[in-house]
Amino acid sequence: MKSELFKRIISSLILIFLVFFSALINDYIFLSILFIVIIFSWIEWIRMIERINFKKTQHFFHILFFLIYLFIAFIICFNIFVIDKYFFLIILMICVFSDIGGYVFGKTFGGKKLTKISPKKTISGSIGSFILSYFIFFLIYNYFNDLLFVKLDFKTLLLIPFIISLICQLGDLSISFYKRKAKIKNTGNLIPGHGGLLDRIDGLIFALPLGFIIISLL
Repeated sequence: MKSELFKRIISSLILIFLVFFSALINDYIFLSILFIVIIFSWIEWIRMIERINFKKTQHFFHILFFLIYLFIAFIICFNIFVIDKYFFLIILMICVFSDIGGYVFGKTFGGKKLTKISPKKTISGSIGSFILSYFIFFLIYNYFNDLLFVKLDFKTLLLIPFIISLICQLGDLSISFYKRKAKIKNTGNLIPGHGGLLDRIDGLIFALPLGFIIISLL
């Protein structure tokens, strides 16, 4: 367990560095990486869906629907990134640390299972996701505050980490549901300690576009 936890933390730190480095160096490089990640995630989704005992029409629907969703999600993220790059990075980091918090707290404290969909998910892990989400949000928000184009009131500031982390966790559970039906542990093995790209961004692909929409309505 310690070895797996170590790999996951190291992988997360490397990914965080690559995200910030590429975003701060060149916007086009970052957006190109984001697009490539989405394409490879869709490929992993196809492989997973093909392992599930669906009818051909159901296979086609799941594959096409997910591609359309990813395309719309990319467009939303692209626009937010162009409008306010630093706000985008803040929300992205909430997603990353929500995942780290869930894994670290779940492995450390264990306890009651959260749901049957994903037996490894625990209530302590869910709480840890929220805790680290709030921690990283206020830490980075205070650092980037003067650079932000988007200005938020106090109520919104309190709600953002909760909303993003909640969507991340629900997105994670959604992909876990399909992985369970496909009888696989991971969607791939590209990233040590994480599995495939889809394993890594399962919460993020839902939290970023949906989170931005909800935040805009607050």
